[in-house]
Amino acid sequence: MANNKTALPVSEAPLVPLKGVRVDALVALKIIKHASGAFPSIITGQLLGMEVEGVVEITHSFPFPAVEQISTNDFGDNNASNTAILAPRSKSNAWYQSEMMKCLREINVDSNVMGWYQSTNLGNFVTKELVENQYYYQSSTQLNERTVALVYDAARSTQGALSIRAFRLTPQLMNAMKDGKFTTESLHKYSLTYKELFQEFPVIIHNSHLVNSLLHQLSSSPSTLPSFTSSLRHNTLPPPLFPNFDSLDLSIDPFLEKNCDLLLDSIETHYTELNNAQYYQRQLAREQAKITAWQQKRKAENVSRAALKQPPLPEDEWQKLFKLPQEPSRLEALLNSRQIEQYAKQVDGFTAAVTAKMFAVNGGLAKTE
Repeated sequence: MANNKTALPVSEAPLVPLKGVRVDALVALKIIKHASGAFPSIITGQLLGMEVEGVVEITHSFPFPAVEQISTNDFGDNNASNTAILAPRSKSNAWYQSEMMKCLREINVDSNVMGWYQSTNLGNFVTKELVENQYYYQSSTQLNERTVALVYDAARSTQGALSIRAFRLTPQLMNAMKDGKFTTESLHKYSLTYKELFQEFPVIIHNSHLVNSLLHQLSSSPSTLPSFTSSLRHNTLPPPLFPNFDSLDLSIDPFLEKNCDLLLDSIETHYTELNNAQYYQRQLAREQAKITAWQQKRKAENVSRAALKQPPLPEDEWQKLFKLPQEPSRLEALLNSRQIEQYAKQVDGFTAAVTAKMFAVNGGLAKTE
């Protein structure tokens, strides 16, 4: 019996929703090495791979060339970081990316662009440059629209847990970026809040079967037990678990202090954005009051001119006489609100262990009294 089903063209095939991101261990090590060599500066690079059944598989990566940076502040971190973040969509790096991908294609390496990566410090990655870079990747016709942005936190990874997160822009933010306006009306139109800026996907570190076999072979063999009891006096076995007195330290984590400082800075920025919005509202109300008074005066003049059988004066001249203030963009306020939420979650994670220790110490002191 013949099969009547016909395969859909690639352009008409339905897109499977993205489920997650799988990163090869070699790619993760490349990102870690790249970020560690330039710490505390921010680094960026290209991600290559493929998509299989809704899972973005990152199989290769290469860093973007370093950009000459001239710092204009005393600390030398903010301006340099902003310059480095612009590398993914920089025209000077376009030739380098094309040549690099051409060389990789010749040696049968996956040359499909699946996104880009950047490093950060203590979760300070919610910036306008990140949004513009990811919008460039998702909206570009030359690149794959299913791209993701990997964010590697070098500071948090030093605590023993690898911190690599994958993000994409939400459809609401993509529509607002296409419109190019972030006014109150546009935010209400697209139902855009600070919680609907990014889509986060789970990240899985993947090893090949050969690497897993090598890791099993490199594992240390168990120590042999002594055959006689008398030999225990001479060859003592090491205890399986050594005491870790660092976990009993009650000092405040230095990362927690730095995180709190960043949180306070973000709160100050939030109040600055709030004051700007309130200033715009006051200016708008003042101009609208002037326009209303002028319109009422013009209507009274037209009534008097109508009584004298004179032609009325135009009532739309206020558009030439008065200029309404332009509403500032609300994108910075949205990003700052999302950054405050990110810092608050990190503070909650840092204080969890300290709070448990404090409760334990308080309970022990209460029993001794």
